[in-house]
Amino acid sequence: MPVVYTIGYEGTDISRFVTTLNAVGVETLVDVRAVALSRKKGFSKTALRQHLEASGIRYEHLIGLGDPKDGREAARAGRYKIFERIYTNHLKSERAQEALSTLEGIVQDSVTCLMCFERDPKTCHRSIVVECLTNNHLVSFDLYGDDPDRYVRNRHLLQSRHSRQSSSTT
Repeated sequence: MPVVYTIGYEGTDISRFVTTLNAVGVETLVDVRAVALSRKKGFSKTALRQHLEASGIRYEHLIGLGDPKDGREAARAGRYKIFERIYTNHLKSERAQEALSTLEGIVQDSVTCLMCFERDPKTCHRSIVVECLTNNHLVSFDLYGDDPDRYVRNRHLLQSRHSRQSSSTT
C-alpha cells in the first residue's frame, strides 16, 4: 500500500526540511500552495526546487490544489470550519480535480510528500487533500521538519504505520 507523507515548513529551515525528506526516502515533493512564494529563505519555488534536486528529490507544484485566498484568510483567522468548507468546495472544481488526478499518478509512481506552510497538518488544506487520496487505499503520515533525526531514530516505527498518523509524538 503506497504511503503519502505531508509536511509543513513552518518552524524549520531548508536544511532540516530536506534532511527530513531524505530520512524517510521521499522521492517527489508536491507543493500544494496556491502561491509558491515564501518570505522564508529557500522555500520559494525556484530555490526550493534547486535544494530538492540537489538532494535527489523531484519537485512538482500542483497549483490546482492550492487553497483559495478566502480559504487562507479563514484559516489565518482561526475559522477552520469555514476554511474547510471553502476548500472542500474548491476541490470540486475542474482545475482541482485535474490536479488530484495528476497527484494520484505521482503517488503511484514514487514516494511522495505533500508540502504547504503550516506545521500542524490539522490547520492546513494538505490534510484535506490527503483524505481525498486515502479514499484510494493509501496510508498517510505527517512529518515535522524541525527534528529530522527523529525519523532516523524511529525508522522502525515508520514501517509499521497502518493508518493516518502524526509523528510529532515519536
